[in-house]
Amino acid sequence: MNKVLLIDDEERMLELLTLYLKPYPYFCRKAIGAKAGLKYVKEEKFDIILLDVMMPEMNGWEVCKEIRQYSDVPIIMVTAREQKEDIVKGLKLGADDYITKPFNEEELVARMDALLRKTRPINRIEIEGLLWDEDQFELSYKKQLVKLTPKEFAIIGLLMKNPGRVFSRNQLIDLVWGMHSETEGRTVDSHVRNMRKKIREVGFPMDDYLHTVWGVGYKWIKN
Repeated sequence: MNKVLLIDDEERMLELLTLYLKPYPYFCRKAIGAKAGLKYVKEEKFDIILLDVMMPEMNGWEVCKEIRQYSDVPIIMVTAREQKEDIVKGLKLGADDYITKPFNEEELVARMDALLRKTRPINRIEIEGLLWDEDQFELSYKKQLVKLTPKEFAIIGLLMKNPGRVFSRNQLIDLVWGMHSETEGRTVDSHVRNMRKKIREVGFPMDDYLHTVWGVGYKWIKN
């Protein structure tokens, strides 16, 4: 669950943003106005901030500039303004992205997800009870350990971290075995086949997620 700080002087907008993010893995902390937002930033740790630009007591640019004095938390500026100079100003002051009102829920979440992927490595990911933990070098399903080889562990992690993306056999060889490896595509198929079998055996519905793209490679399905 990612923790997001929403800073806006309009309570209606805070409620709307909270409603947008409710179906997604985001816990929202609402701050009415710049001063309340700065207080939260100093007292708590956040994964990302959505910051309104046009606020009466202190505008979003000033808030962004102050936050950057002591924190590198990702910031997305939210405003009705669309002038190019406003976007440039926000980015120069340390904002990471910019979205203009009105915006839709999917665009907002996509921008937030993309920013989080850029600003921090994914070392742990869980899908329907299947937990891939790079730090512990473990794959488990509902606390049942799945014994994988290092290459199998690397392949499943790569696929889980990139849902919807098709990886060709050659791409998997380059990313897992190395660009100068003489490994062949059938070796990749063998590792994937063994990995699938091991994960099925602990009860995870592997075939619902890991799909073969015939003649190309493999992909992890978004559910």
